[in-house]
Amino acid sequence: MNRSLVESAFERRRSLSEDDLAALAPHVAAGLAALDRGELRAARPQGPEWVVDTFVKKLILLSFLLNRNEVGDGGPLRPKSFDKIALKFETWDEPAFHEGRLRVVPGGVVRLGAYVGPGVVLMPCFVNVGAHIGAGTMIDTWATVGSCAQIGERCHISGGAGIGGVLEPIGEQPVVVEDDVFVGARSEIAEGVVVRRGAVIGMGVFLGRSTPIVDRASGKVSYGEVPENAVVVPGARTDPHNPDISVYAAIIVKHADDRTRGKTALNDLVRD
Repeated sequence: MNRSLVESAFERRRSLSEDDLAALAPHVAAGLAALDRGELRAARPQGPEWVVDTFVKKLILLSFLLNRNEVGDGGPLRPKSFDKIALKFETWDEPAFHEGRLRVVPGGVVRLGAYVGPGVVLMPCFVNVGAHIGAGTMIDTWATVGSCAQIGERCHISGGAGIGGVLEPIGEQPVVVEDDVFVGARSEIAEGVVVRRGAVIGMGVFLGRSTPIVDRASGKVSYGEVPENAVVVPGARTDPHNPDISVYAAIIVKHADDRTRGKTALNDLVRD
C-alpha cells in the first residue's frame, strides 16, 4: 500500500481519471485489509492523548468513490444487501472463526475494514467500517459501533447502545471508549467523546461534545471526556442563563468500587 499515492489521490478526488482509479484500487483494498486486521487504526493512544490518523478516513472515503454497489449474499437470517463495502465475515469458514477466537450470533453485521479482537462476542449488532474493537469485549443486542469508533478491551456495550461514528470532517476525533468500560443500555456516546478506562455509563446516558458532565461531589463541570472509573447517570442541572428551567446533564455520582464492579462484571462463561 502506497500511502503517498492514496493521500495524493484524495486531494485530487474530484478529477481522478479512470486510469487513476484503476491504479488506486489495489492500494485502497490493501488499506482496508490492514484496517480489518487491526494494523491500521483511525486513532491511537499516545500517552494520555488519542491521536487521529487522518489517512484512515481518506482511505475509507476513497473506497466509496472506487467501489460500486453490489448485491451481497443473503441467508435464512440475513436479507440480501446492496452496498459498496463487503461484510467482514462473508468469506469466513469455521476454521477462520476458530482462528479469530470470536463469536458472532446471527444478525451480527460487521463491515469489512472493522477490526474485531479475539474473545469478542457480537450479538445482533452493527459495526461500521474503520471501527476497532478490543479483545474480550461484548457488543450486545441492537448496539451500534460507528465508523472509526475505538472500543477498548473487556468492555460491555449494552443492548441498544450507540457509539457514534465519524468520517467527516477528516481531522475530527472519533468516539473513544477505553479498556474495561461498561456502557448501559440505550445510552448514546457521540461527537468524539472520550470515555476513560474503567468508567461506568448508566442506562440512558447521552453524551456529546456539548453535554455538561457534572461531578456531584465537587460541582466541577467538564465536557467531552468521562474521567477514569467515573460512574455516570442521566440527570439535569439549572440552566445558567435561566434559573427557571433545567437542562440535561450527565452526572458523575461516584467512582467505581468493588460493589459497582460486581454489578457490571463480564461473564467469562459467555466467551467460552
